Amino acid sequence: MTTLDLIPGRRIPAARVLFSALGLGIGALMLLPIYYLLLRAFQADLPTVWALLTRPRTGQLLINTFLLTACVLAFCTVIALPLAWLVSRTDLPGRRVINVLAVLPLAVPGYVMAYALIGLSGNYGFLNQVFGVTIPRMQGLWGASLALSLYCFPYLYLNLRAAFAGLDQGLEESARALGCGPKEVFARVTLPHLLPALMAGWLVIGLYVIGDFGAVALMRYEAFSFVIYQQYTAAFDRLYASWLALILIAIALSVVWWESRLREGASYARTGSGSGTGSKRLELGWGGRLAGWSFSGVVVLVSLGLPVAVLSFWMTRSAIGPVLHPLFNSFMQSLSVAVPSALMAALMALPVAVLAVRYPSRLSTLINRLAFVGYAIPALAFALAFVFFSLQGARWLYQTHLLLITVYALSFLALAIGPIRSAFYQTRPSIEESARALGHGPLSVFWRVTLPSIRPGVVAGMVLVFVIAMKELPIAFLLAPTGFRPLSITMFSRTSEGMLVEAAPYAAAIMAFSAIFVGFVLRHDKKAG
Repeated sequence: MTTLDLIPGRRIPAARVLFSALGLGIGALMLLPIYYLLLRAFQADLPTVWALLTRPRTGQLLINTFLLTACVLAFCTVIALPLAWLVSRTDLPGRRVINVLAVLPLAVPGYVMAYALIGLSGNYGFLNQVFGVTIPRMQGLWGASLALSLYCFPYLYLNLRAAFAGLDQGLEESARALGCGPKEVFARVTLPHLLPALMAGWLVIGLYVIGDFGAVALMRYEAFSFVIYQQYTAAFDRLYASWLALILIAIALSVVWWESRLREGASYARTGSGSGTGSKRLELGWGGRLAGWSFSGVVVLVSLGLPVAVLSFWMTRSAIGPVLHPLFNSFMQSLSVAVPSALMAALMALPVAVLAVRYPSRLSTLINRLAFVGYAIPALAFALAFVFFSLQGARWLYQTHLLLITVYALSFLALAIGPIRSAFYQTRPSIEESARALGHGPLSVFWRVTLPSIRPGVVAGMVLVFVIAMKELPIAFLLAPTGFRPLSITMFSRTSEGMLVEAAPYAAAIMAFSAIFVGFVLRHDKKAG
């Protein structure tokens, strides 16, 4: 490979220099809008800043966001833990079907689930029109918690199911042999070994809830993201919006930091000699099977049956023909940004992945961490930072497709890096070295040898970014060009205006398309049943 004499007596591969420069450029793109957000926030004098931060509403937002996150994490745990245990540890008939149905709620985004809960209630809701039962309109803390929990629990379920499958059951048998009862074995042996999976799932769900905009806005619950949007668009108080965004970013990053600190030094692998005990399933009696089926059935009915039934009800309220043309236009607009976003994210992920696998160093570690900033920061705060960047540093970018695509690629870059980096780990460097020995240059080696080897990882990363971008809401709301009406914005706007009939086809289209993501997850799922 071509080398450069940057340091006397030491030759550095030109590819490493190139990839390092590209990686640093991507890291700068991640941090540049945050810099402009800080500039905007500190334009006020200290007394003004102090007055903003000490507003009673700011403290209430902190409490509201904490309560929402705590409720969603609790609900998700109550749902996911028993489901993972039933699928992984028992002989419950139909557990493969239950596994599929437990992951399918990922196809129902939080704001679509909120739509279903709203369409369920009220005098004109599904329950009253079909069964003659009227329930109050769901809103506030409990409405937002339920909508987000029914969407997020599969993230925790997947982590817990994998942890149950990997847990050495010999540890539990040893505890039982020492006289521990079932509850004590679970509390002292099983639960501590599930803690990493719980923390990983809680981290993903917590970050999502902290930054959620759609569900909390439809449920009229004042959390940070919703109020940031209100301050920026309705109140035009951009100084307060910028400080709220910084607080939200600080909360998210502190959650990531604390999760990493709690994992430091922890070890959960067996240390004794011998091999672990094979997987053994608990035999359930008829009572246990009935209880397992009942619990699983309730979860599936609420998380899948509810949105499907409500959407079907509202879609029959009017003819579908007149809406097909605008629905197709919205779909094409979503497609117009999702495809280039996926391609850009894959192109950005390549140098980061190459540095992490082929040229590990402190610099590559720094670049890798910077690449995850966009995913760790709540979407609305990240989008607002780019609004201030474009208004102050690149006005020609403001409200353009290029800016929206770039922010999508940066925000979802972490999703593309994972599969591509894994593909690089599985590609033998000796094959590339053999190609270079045969006279091929760096570009030829990459095009003819490396890229075909990592193509499955590149495709996987692009699919993940593409599907997420198709249904993304908060970034599109702040950065969408004038007249840009993708599926998510159209569906959300009509629901917030009470136009449930008009919103139903768009919600159904989002659900149907999101099923691609779920199918992708299930296709690569090897731990079921």
